[in-house]
Amino acid sequence: QVQLVESGGGLVQAGGSLRLSCAASGRTFSSYAMGWFRQPPGKEREFVAAISWCGSSTYYADSVKGRFTISRDNAKNTVYLQMNSLKPEDTAVYYCAADGSLARIRVTTQHLNAWGQGTQVTVSS
Repeated sequence: QVQLVESGGGLVQAGGSLRLSCAASGRTFSSYAMGWFRQPPGKEREFVAAISWCGSSTYYADSVKGRFTISRDNAKNTVYLQMNSLKPEDTAVYYCAADGSLARIRVTTQHLNAWGQGTQVTVSS
């Protein structure tokens, strides 16, 4: 079982940038597809971005396409989310998740193999 720890959240003004990191423990990180999700205040958790085990395939929610970039470094057991042109509606707790299925990460928040504890991102207007 992989364990995940997010970092890099914080307070930023609209139009600014942040880079989130998700560090994984365990030697099997490179076998997992990874995803970023977020949960805005008072709302359900939603998909943000996903990346295949080798990094060759990436997917994004329409709301972040063109502004966010997901990447991974398997040598460092880390997945990243570069967030540019941030908007107040991007305010949320951001979570990373690991699963053996990229397809499952793209369509559901249920029954994924592992979740991090979350990191708060607040975008002020």
